[in-house]
Amino acid sequence: MENNLSFDQTSLSRRQLLNFLTGSTVAVVAGSALYPAAKFFTPPKETGEGGAILAKDKLGNPIPASQILENPPETRALVAGLAGEPTYLVVTDANTLDGRGIVDNCTHLGCTFPWNETAEQFQCPCHGSRYDAEGSVVRGPANRPLKLVHVAVIDNAIWLSPWTETDPRTGERPWWV
Repeated sequence: MENNLSFDQTSLSRRQLLNFLTGSTVAVVAGSALYPAAKFFTPPKETGEGGAILAKDKLGNPIPASQILENPPETRALVAGLAGEPTYLVVTDANTLDGRGIVDNCTHLGCTFPWNETAEQFQCPCHGSRYDAEGSVVRGPANRPLKLVHVAVIDNAIWLSPWTETDPRTGERPWWV
């Protein structure tokens, strides 16, 4: 009887080993099949360091920097920026994007407005506020400059991040922080 007991323990441990190997094989095969499917349904990373996000077009698609840089210097391109706020990006004379973006929301009542190339101003149609090319108030009723954001181009992707440093136009802490 002792031999049968030791034989049963041996066959039990073999059975456990075979069950473990079978389960491991099934798990590896299933995992290798499911991993590409999971990667396909996982959206690409769209946030970066310091709360940076990708600039997008009106349909929500990321805009490549090369698309905006095809325009001549001093062109202003409107993109969806932080929190979906419309943001102007400027092509510089060096054929790069300016490191500062200007948020297109009037500081009087939040209207959006176009850049007027002829007058070289942002002109709010709601109540007549005017801003210069840097976003500083030229004429009220608005009494604060437009918000700024940082603009960085990395591998043809445009990253926008919050501006929390001193406002270079006023030399003071930004009102939007």
